[in-house]
Amino acid sequence: MSDDSKLDGPDLARGVPLADLDKDGMLLGHADGEPVLLARSGGELLAIGALCTHYHGPLAQGVRVGDTVRCPWHHACFSLRTGEALRAPALDPVACWRVEQRDGVVFVGEKRQPAAKAARAGSPQAGSPQARSPQAPASVVIVGGGAAGQAAAEMLRREGYAGPVTMLSADSDRPCDRPNLSKDFLAGNAPEDWLPLRPPEFYTDQAITLETGTRVVAIDTAAKEVQLADGRRHRWGALLLATGAEPIRPAVPGADLPQVRTLRSLADCRGLIAKAETVKRAVVIGASFIGLEVASSLRARGLEVAVVAPEALPMERVFGAEIGQLVRQAHERHGVVFHLGTTVRAIDAHGLELENGVRLDAGLVVVGIGVRPAIELAAAAGIATDHGIRVGAGLETSVPGIWAAGDIARWPDPHSGGPVRIEHWVVAERQGQTAARNMLGRGERFDAVPFFWTQQHDLTMSYVGHAREWDRLSIDGSLDAGDAAVTYWQGMQRRAVLTVGRDRDSLAAEIALEAERAGRT
Repeated sequence: MSDDSKLDGPDLARGVPLADLDKDGMLLGHADGEPVLLARSGGELLAIGALCTHYHGPLAQGVRVGDTVRCPWHHACFSLRTGEALRAPALDPVACWRVEQRDGVVFVGEKRQPAAKAARAGSPQAGSPQARSPQAPASVVIVGGGAAGQAAAEMLRREGYAGPVTMLSADSDRPCDRPNLSKDFLAGNAPEDWLPLRPPEFYTDQAITLETGTRVVAIDTAAKEVQLADGRRHRWGALLLATGAEPIRPAVPGADLPQVRTLRSLADCRGLIAKAETVKRAVVIGASFIGLEVASSLRARGLEVAVVAPEALPMERVFGAEIGQLVRQAHERHGVVFHLGTTVRAIDAHGLELENGVRLDAGLVVVGIGVRPAIELAAAAGIATDHGIRVGAGLETSVPGIWAAGDIARWPDPHSGGPVRIEHWVVAERQGQTAARNMLGRGERFDAVPFFWTQQHDLTMSYVGHAREWDRLSIDGSLDAGDAAVTYWQGMQRRAVLTVGRDRDSLAAEIALEAERAGRT
């Protein structure tokens, strides 16, 4: 039980006047030592846990949409009626409390179990897709242990699927919170035990067979089997490809030296941390999101850090000169040195030589120049590819019974002007969930508004939508003050919104883009 002195708002167990709740409003309080969010939906009163189950974001500062609430930090969504986590990045539900009203006073009573719980393997819930759909596969194999694969496996069980679920991951570790690798964990602000998405017993309890350090080398679409590097085969009734992407290395002399690292897995991050503890200077090649987050984290560890990139300003191509300047200033305030408008000519044991003739000493070099989708398996199996794996609106590939999700999936998005492939964690999780439901015959279209966030020093930015192309931007607020919303337009159509210091505005933009996608204005 928590110390009540640390809890905000009224003690809801003792009652609050109904008048304190605006119609369709929310009120933060506590009950039995836990933070509780009390909500009024028309004539109904509802109470759920007040902290998001992703990073414990404050749901009371989020936005109500019908009988749901969205977290202001990373846009997870919860049912106010059941506590169920309706949208990633949250995968766990929040608790619910019983509510009653007496004489104009609202009382929050005992906690009750969330209505929606993960089904135990072998005992599908009544009315579950497996129980009602003849399309449910005999078994599911998931190739990949990242965001999409983990979210798909969990959704299958949450939807009541009781058949065998097997995850085959080339990574040596269990699925982990990959965005944290370049942020708090690399910076030394988060312990490693925060990173795994689930403990080992979760997979046992849910009867999910997770094989780490396992590489799939071939897909036999006729036999419906995948072949592993050790010669074993796994038969599948439905197959999800969630192989992610692989970091690109520069084609320069010395790129394969041991001090040249990339960051994709937990093992990569452990190696980076170990190396960072033995050197004084690091150079980051590339001003990508990963590259700049790594630069921020290595500075937090006390290293001298330089960033080398060909553009005139970091992130200018994606976000424009205004944001590029904001990002550069944030890094320079914290001691990062930029070498822009140039590239690396060669790397040796003691540093780098740039194309402009500058020599940089470095004991550690981190490459962040982008990634390449891992589509070789699919292409070799005859699955249609095009700068990714081509999928339909429901994320099924050109081969029936095989789906793709995450960094490899290139799906038809009319709101972005055609097929897109987006390398965002939340997109990957939501695609994994959609693919899982469609394996069970749901027939769901993937139409989520893309979202991601980046954290660099004291600068945190959120981005919703996808502006593959834009011809103008508008700024509301002050970027210098860290309080702004930047909207990207193509003609009269709003494509995306980037916010700095405006979490609720980011949610509002997401909701508005959803409405526009649905044909509502």
